[in-house]
Order: sequence, then structure tokens, then C-alpha cells
Amino acid sequence: MANNDLTAQMSHSPTRTIWKLAWPQLIMTMFHVLIGMTDVWVAGYISREVQASLGIITQSLFFLLVVAMAVANGAVAAISQSIGAGLEKRAMRYVGLCLILACLLGAVFLVVGLPLKDLLLSALQVPVAMRPVTHYFLTVFLLLLPPYYMLLITNAIFRARKQVFYPLYCMIIVTSLNTVLDLGLGLGWFGLPDIGYKGLAWATFGSVTCGAFFNLALLAWQGQLNPSCFAPWRWMKRATPYLVKVAWPSGLMQVVWQSGYLVLYAITASLPGGAVNALAGMSIGLRIESLLFMPAMAFNMTASILIGHYLGARQPLEAKRFGFRILALGLVSISLFALVVWQFINPWVALLTRDLTVAAQAVSYLKWNMLAIPFTLTSMILAGAFNGAGATMYNMLIMGGATWALRLPLAYLLGHEVMDGAEGIWIAMFCSQVVQSSILFYFFTFKNWQRFAMIKHRNGQKG
Repeated sequence: MANNDLTAQMSHSPTRTIWKLAWPQLIMTMFHVLIGMTDVWVAGYISREVQASLGIITQSLFFLLVVAMAVANGAVAAISQSIGAGLEKRAMRYVGLCLILACLLGAVFLVVGLPLKDLLLSALQVPVAMRPVTHYFLTVFLLLLPPYYMLLITNAIFRARKQVFYPLYCMIIVTSLNTVLDLGLGLGWFGLPDIGYKGLAWATFGSVTCGAFFNLALLAWQGQLNPSCFAPWRWMKRATPYLVKVAWPSGLMQVVWQSGYLVLYAITASLPGGAVNALAGMSIGLRIESLLFMPAMAFNMTASILIGHYLGARQPLEAKRFGFRILALGLVSISLFALVVWQFINPWVALLTRDLTVAAQAVSYLKWNMLAIPFTLTSMILAGAFNGAGATMYNMLIMGGATWALRLPLAYLLGHEVMDGAEGIWIAMFCSQVVQSSILFYFFTFKNWQRFAMIKHRNGQKG
């Protein structure tokens, strides 16, 4: 009864419900932006080769984290739907299961990744001048995988339980520590040893590790790490299939998406002229674009939470209505913010690089990708809705198809054959976002994506 009352209260004040969940996550994503901005600023102060290397390896790190992101999506779907259905014990056991997976998967990818790092650098076609720096970044970031897996999955657990302030507190800690260590170890501030680009790598390692321990301490304080949270093997065998059903398309989509970005970097790196400048400009552009991209993630995560809760409460039509409300609110607020951000593009680019050629590439990148903001927002918010419903198969097929069937071939054609420059690659990114968002909107509006939820398993997994 209490769960039904809560659901009714949410339906009577939908905008308030959305903002109550979105604004802490919005601030949290802005701290993500500050991390990236500090990294790029310090890297640019050291050299453009360090800045370009950081961009490549940051994208590679996302690729290495795809399984953690997949499990995180599965955790949000399973835990939020369980709470929406009033099955608190099942939700708690999914928490324990996800923590076990975070430990195992982080360790596995560390062991597998270290011997393959040279192969990855070769596949990325990293220029010779950037090889030593890029190799060092990759080595440290591979060591970072276990704590990063734990950080991502524990943050997802808190979000699924609507405890959105805890991930915010965690990111405040991570951002603050990363900034101090970036400036201290990267530039020698605060009396710390100046170790240059190596300091950037260890700043990321130290800050993320502290964030992971902070989240585990919170879970222990809440009683989520006691033996009762870790279910018997028989229950885990019954519960894991739904987690896998949601996670594997999400993980494959991340592999397809992130590998697409790596190929996009390779296409940019192999341009006949100005490749390093284009890579450095793209790195800067991605950081500034994250002023809009990361806040959009707040609406993406809010959509996952609310749709998961409503489907768990067996209200699929209300889940769909909330999806449209979140989409409208996100489009209006962030598109208006994008117009404001565009007015300050040149000074912000100048703040992140002193190289005029790199700055011109960054502005060119931002021109096309900020034009795509309404389409990018639509893709991100609806992808979050499908994640909460467990309909990650749609995300994989639509977003993966748009990347490999349209973006990459068009990027090579325009960048290498037609326009003979990086702007052709940026135009290809714009076109793929238009197509991708249109297809996602069609599926959300007209297809029965609610059928992917765990509703039919409600009586089968109470324990």
C-alpha cells in the first residue's frame, strides 16, 4: 500500500518528481565536467601531444569500462523495478549480486588488458611522437579498472534506490581530489612533486579509488554489506538471467559505440594533414561539449529510475508518459543552456589551448556537434528510458547501427575523400545523430518496449 501511495504521489506532481531526482544528478554531472576540464587544461599546459594522448586514452578508458556500464544498467533496471514492485528483499539481493560482479569483472579486465595494451595502441594508430605518453596513460588506467568498476556500479545502486545525493557526494570528493592532484602532481603546485603527464594519470587513479571506497563505506553504513545481502547460490542462478538479459545488449552497445569512437579517432589520426591538431581540437571540443552532454545524462538516469519504478509497479502507460515528460523537460532546458554556452565558445577554447590551429579545430568540432544537441538529447534520454525498462536491445541495434552503418563510413568519405579535412568528420557525426534520434523516438512512441520489464517475474523471484 505504501508503494502504491508513493507512486500516486509521483503521478500527481510529475515535474516536481522529475526535478527532485534530476537536479542532484545534474550537479553531479557538472562535477564530471570539471574533472575533464581540469585534466585537459593541465594537459594543454604541458604540451599538445599530452593533450591529444589524454583524449585518446580517455576514450579508450570508456571502452574498457563498457561491462561495468552494462552491469550498472542492469542494476538500475532490476533494483528499481524490484522496489517499484514492493520487493525490498529482492532489491537488496540484487545489490549484493552487483557488488560481486563489480569485483570479479574489474579484476578480469585488468588481467586481460595489461598484456594487450601495445596491440590497442597500434590499432589506434597513435602517432610516434605521442606513443610514450599514451603508453603510460594506458598502463595506469588499466590498473584503475577494479576501483572504477566498483565506483560505477555502486553509484548505479544508489540511483536505482532513488538515493541520488550519495553519487553527488561521491563525485564532489572525486572532483576535488582529482583537481588538487592534477595541479599538484601535473604542474608542481601546493609543494607537490612535479611529475608532468604522469601526475595526470595518478591523479585520476587516486581520486577514483577514494570515490569507490567512499561508496562502499556508505553501503556498509546502510547495512547493505552484511551477509543477508548476498543471496544463496541458488537464488543468484535464478536472478542472474534478467541481469544478463539487460546487461549484454547494453554492454555490446557500449562496445559498438565506444569502438566506433576509437575508429573515429583512428580516422581523424590518419587524416593526410593536421592530424595531431585535429585530435587535440577534438579532445577540447569533447570537454566543452560535456557541459551539455553530461547534464543530459542526468535526464537519462532520471528516465531509467522512474520508468523502472513505474514498470515495477505495473503502470506501463504512466511509465511512457513520464518518458515524454522527461524528454520535453530535458530538451527545453538544455537546448536553452546550449544557446548560452555557444556565446562563450571562443574564450573557453582559448582557456584550454594556447595553439591557434588547435583552437580552430575545436571551434569547428563544436559548431557541428552543438547544432546536433536536440538530436543528441533525444537519443540520450530515450536510451535511458529503454535502460530502465530493460529494453537495452533497442539501444544496441539502433545506436550501434547508426554508428557503424552511417557515421563511420560517412566520416571517412567526407573527411578523407570529399572535404580532405576534419570538418567532414564532424559533419558525419551530426548526420548520424539526426538519424539515430529519429529512430529511437519512433520506437519509444509506437513499439511495446514495456514488455522487456521484469513484471511477469514478480511472483517468481520474491526471495
